[in-house]
Amino acid sequence: MKVIAINGSPRKKGNTAELLKRALEGAEENGAKTKLYHLYDLEYTGCVSCFACKKKGNDCKGLCVVKDDLKDVLEEILKCDALIIGSPIYFSDVTGEIRSFLERLLFPILSYKEGERELLKKSIPSAFIYTMNVPKEHYEMAYKTLTEKNQNIIGGLLRAESKILVSCDTYQFKDYDKYDATRYSIEEKEKVRKEQFPLDLQEAFAIGKQLAVKL
Repeated sequence: MKVIAINGSPRKKGNTAELLKRALEGAEENGAKTKLYHLYDLEYTGCVSCFACKKKGNDCKGLCVVKDDLKDVLEEILKCDALIIGSPIYFSDVTGEIRSFLERLLFPILSYKEGERELLKKSIPSAFIYTMNVPKEHYEMAYKTLTEKNQNIIGGLLRAESKILVSCDTYQFKDYDKYDATRYSIEEKEKVRKEQFPLDLQEAFAIGKQLAVKL
């Protein structure tokens, strides 16, 4: 079994990366082989609207034909047993790198044929880990619709359950005294980091273990 994680944050040691690495540790505990990709290391674009994946008689088999750094990653994902995606929330959405990644991963799988939704012939269970600066109650009011929309799309096209983990009120800076960020309480941020973030890491580990359970 192989579990792949995709880091859509520019930080390789930030909140999102920490949670993804912990999830992969959970998968490894159940015997899975794992791999973590950092999207900001790759040169690629979003969908270029070539529609090669929709042409009659094409042999794409759900794989985007654009040849850049993302092509081999996408091919590996279509062969993996589980996928974990992670992104911070920027301006009420996932990062641009994650959005472009999802376009390239999911659009070739989407079928335009009547009576057929997806081209993927296997099921790939997944999870989406979100990190955000806002508190939990703000997530419930403003961002839950986004996470549920992505859950439905990803779960539907990958033909398996897609789990959600949301880590709220995360640290943006190691030292808040160096930044003009007085709207945030340093004490509250430290409290969440000390009390809640370890629980989020535990949840990520549990999700990784669940995804690595062989059916």
